[in-house]
Amino acid sequence: MFTGIVTDQGEILSVEREGDLRARIGTHYDPDRIDIGASIACDGVCLTVVAKGHEPRDWFEVQVSAETLDKTNIGAAGWVPGHRINLERALKVGDELGGHIVSGHVDGVATVVSVRPEGDSTRVRLRAPEQLAKFIAPKGSVALDGISLTVNEVEGSEFGVNLIPHTKEVTTWGALREGQPVNLEVDTMARYVARLRDWA
Repeated sequence: MFTGIVTDQGEILSVEREGDLRARIGTHYDPDRIDIGASIACDGVCLTVVAKGHEPRDWFEVQVSAETLDKTNIGAAGWVPGHRINLERALKVGDELGGHIVSGHVDGVATVVSVRPEGDSTRVRLRAPEQLAKFIAPKGSVALDGISLTVNEVEGSEFGVNLIPHTKEVTTWGALREGQPVNLEVDTMARYVARLRDWA
C-alpha cells in the first residue's frame, strides 16, 4: 500500500525486453535498504524489485508484465533512458498517512486536456476513460502518476485538479504537457460505494 506522496524522482537507465519488459531505474533510495521482492510505486504502478546495485549510480530493476503495459502509460509515456518517473516506497507500520490509501493497481490512463496557471498554482484538466468517470467525484481523491490529488470539479468524463508549486518541484509534473497520458487510480472507497450501489 502507498499514500500517493512521492518521495523520489527516478530516472530510467535502461530497458530490455525479456518476454516482459525489464527496466533499470536510477534512484536516491539506498539500494542496501531495498529488499529484493519489495514493492515500489513507479509513476503510480506497484512494481516488484528484482535486482539492485550501486554502479554507476544507485539503482533497482523491475519487471513489467504485458498486462501492466496494457493498463498503464508505461509504453505510451516512453520508458526510455533519461525518462523521469515518480517513486514511492511501500508503507510501513507507523508511517504517516499524508495522502490517501493507494494500492498501486492502476485502473486506466487519463489524458491531460489543459494545463494553465492559476495564481501561484497550476490548474490541470484531464479526461478519464468513460468506464472510470463514475468513480471520480468533486473533493474526492485520485492518484495520477502516483501523486495523491484532490478533485476540484467533474464534468462528464473530464475533471480538474490543482498543483501547488511544491508538488511541481518534487514530482515529474513540473514538465506536464497537454495530451500527456497519465496513470489513473481511482479512490478505493469510491469503487466500493459504486459496487454496493449496483447491488442495492
